[in-house]
Amino acid sequence: MSDIENDEKKISRRNIFGLGSAAVAAAALTMVGETTAEAQQPASHTASKEINPGQQNGPLAAENPDSEWPPPTDSGSVKPFKYSFSLSRKRIESGGWTRQVTVRDLPISTAIAGVEMRLTAGGVRELHWHVEAEWAIMLYGSARITAVDQEGRSFVSDVSKGDLWLFPPGVPHSIQGLGPDGCKFLLVFDNGNFDEFHTFLITDWLSHTPKEVLAKNFDVPQSTFDAVPKKELFIFQTALPGDLHAEQTEAAKGTGTVPKRFDFKASAMKPSKVTRGGEVKIIDSRIFPVIPISAAIVTLKPGGLRELHWHPNADEWQYYITGKGRMTVFAAATTARTMDFEEGDVGYIPISNPHYIENTGDSDLVFIEMFKSSEYQDISLAEWMAHTPHLLMNQHLGVTMSMLDSIPKEEAVVTPL
Repeated sequence: MSDIENDEKKISRRNIFGLGSAAVAAAALTMVGETTAEAQQPASHTASKEINPGQQNGPLAAENPDSEWPPPTDSGSVKPFKYSFSLSRKRIESGGWTRQVTVRDLPISTAIAGVEMRLTAGGVRELHWHVEAEWAIMLYGSARITAVDQEGRSFVSDVSKGDLWLFPPGVPHSIQGLGPDGCKFLLVFDNGNFDEFHTFLITDWLSHTPKEVLAKNFDVPQSTFDAVPKKELFIFQTALPGDLHAEQTEAAKGTGTVPKRFDFKASAMKPSKVTRGGEVKIIDSRIFPVIPISAAIVTLKPGGLRELHWHPNADEWQYYITGKGRMTVFAAATTARTMDFEEGDVGYIPISNPHYIENTGDSDLVFIEMFKSSEYQDISLAEWMAHTPHLLMNQHLGVTMSMLDSIPKEEAVVTPL
């Protein structure tokens, strides 16, 4: 089968799935006629008014079917809420690489920015700090992280795939890839204007401080600093770190360790909610009380839906780890837009804008929801409807009383139940 035939097959399957899901939703909410997934036929898009003659970016269109052929429920002008890390410039250094998605790339993303980083075994993101808080999740491999708080208390730990860490604003820290193949991780910062390439680096600072001042500060000869790099190291290659316990003991001498750990073993955490459609792990200050950032790690099985909902206390920043999905954002005043997502993509939803995320692929869809808030909050459409007088809801929507009575009294989070 040719690549073109493969693409056409994927698009055909995608259209059938998308329209089927839309039909199911319509039946559940309107109960009008015989609108079902089986009765609703996919559009062929072969009408003269739909033909796109001449040059076009076929692969890009195939990756974004809901932009190429929007659902009929899309309407008006909604700002783009998607950007891919694959479009970001990758800075490559001796010990790895990094790239970022900020408000400069995705203008709607005003509250949060993200960074992907890969470190080789022994590769170091040099000792540094920044004004913003840092939240991270390990995507691959393992790393050693270090930090020192404002009272000189130390933190040294090893983290592996699925683990998190949080560094408060201004706290100096480092990250180093471990064997056998280093690591890859996602960093999230609580400022959409964050810039990974303009952080405070120890080498950069010392190279711009007079040697006589350094000598006076440490009470050593000026020659002590002859080997300080003349420019920032940023990400550099070196040997693997020493024994973890020995480094923890050395770093803690005199002042001890931080009272609250900066890492969190989310990989060992039990899901907060499990249904037939998938699961979610919710992590906020109630279980990880370091800085006011909260998150949800969501897994949707094929056909699963992160139910219709919104977040009343913060914008939502998303990162797609694996799989394929689509999301519709309703921006009020008859405006709505649907966009498609896959691994490495970033999504962004302004505060209180309702939306859903649907798995449109053949494997699990895993993504992260991030919030600049110490407490995770959401409001479920179904839960709202379940706890509003049913006569009033029926008068609004024209749905049956039996349908309203059947809505679960607790939010599903992930459907089907």
